[in-house]
Amino acid sequence: MNSIALGHLGYCTNIHAGETWTDHFDALQKSVPELKQRLSPDAPFGIGLRLSNVASEELEIPENLVAFQHWLAQNGCYIFTMNGFPFGGFHHTVVKDQVHTPDWTTEARVEYTKRLFRILSVLLPVDELGNAIQGGVSTSPLSYRRWFEWEQPAARDHIFSQTTQNVLEVVADLIRLRNQTDRLMHLDLEPEPDGVIETTDEFISWFTDYLLPMGIEQLSEQFDLTDEEAENAICEHVRLCYDVCHFAVGYEEPAEVLEKLKKYGLKVGKVQISAALKAEFPEPGSPSAEEGREAIWKAFEQFNEPTYLHQVVARTRSGALLRFADLPDALAAFNDDHVEWRAHFHVPIFISEYGVLQSTQDDILTIRNLQATSKFTNQMEVETYTWDVLPDDLKLDLVDSIEREMKWVLATGLLD
Repeated sequence: MNSIALGHLGYCTNIHAGETWTDHFDALQKSVPELKQRLSPDAPFGIGLRLSNVASEELEIPENLVAFQHWLAQNGCYIFTMNGFPFGGFHHTVVKDQVHTPDWTTEARVEYTKRLFRILSVLLPVDELGNAIQGGVSTSPLSYRRWFEWEQPAARDHIFSQTTQNVLEVVADLIRLRNQTDRLMHLDLEPEPDGVIETTDEFISWFTDYLLPMGIEQLSEQFDLTDEEAENAICEHVRLCYDVCHFAVGYEEPAEVLEKLKKYGLKVGKVQISAALKAEFPEPGSPSAEEGREAIWKAFEQFNEPTYLHQVVARTRSGALLRFADLPDALAAFNDDHVEWRAHFHVPIFISEYGVLQSTQDDILTIRNLQATSKFTNQMEVETYTWDVLPDDLKLDLVDSIEREMKWVLATGLLD
């Protein structure tokens, strides 16, 4: 399941419900040993660990952390990445835009993220040569833009300045941890629809307009670094989390994303292997076309559930992209000008068609090809967390579902 040379592959445990460390650990104990036996009986098994804020506080208690280390060793498992996006309840509750709460304007988000890195610094294993592997924590795209007057430049500048200052507080901690432990860890910002950072271009603009100038000034003085050393430290410790579903919803081509990042010397911290829903609508004008358009609309309606945000980006006849905050908004606004829809719904990655709908599975295969030629990251995790809210005919046993996801990824040759 892992190769030190080519990368680490695991599944993200945000698939499991529960908010306390006891909840998290129980879920791991029930699922992981069986999955390892099925998927990786003779090699270490990678896990992308999701910890709620409460669970992170409890796991940092020394006896809990030591017990977890022993359990990982006994079961031939290791942690190489963590999901620090959802702070609180993520299952069996209405999440919607509250997945961003608390956002990066708050000290609570800073302290939670620092805590995750402290835990990760202890859990990261060493490779065959005795060197600690790199580790990352993915996080939110700073905040949720629909909470603010986003069209006002002054409002945007205030949010970017405030959130960037808090990100830099974490970067300073990562520099200290590297000096103390020799472990290189990175904060991986995860753009998503309606996030303050939504696209590749927005990630680059934030990085170059805010993070670098503010960071170089502060970190060079704080750690007695040259401007070049401070810039290098920032680029090492802050990276992009490439959630394949999110970028596909925004109609961003993987090769173009990577080329833009390369141009600015920015890195991908990890890839979250995930798939969105999509469909192209028949050209209106005939009875059969109208029936086809209605069938697609009804198929999307089957995925309208109340737990998570399912943003939709519609492509129009002119090529413009219309962004809807949630699936009900898109369903209500549907008209003949819509040519294609893509919806933020993490569907199983091993299925390419859902009746008249399709998944963006092809983007995962494109990522596979790009990784084979450029090795642009060494951390990949499968992130389908919607099993509880899928239509009934797609709900399967959880362990069986994770196994199918992981086996499909391995069959693509992603780590070959």
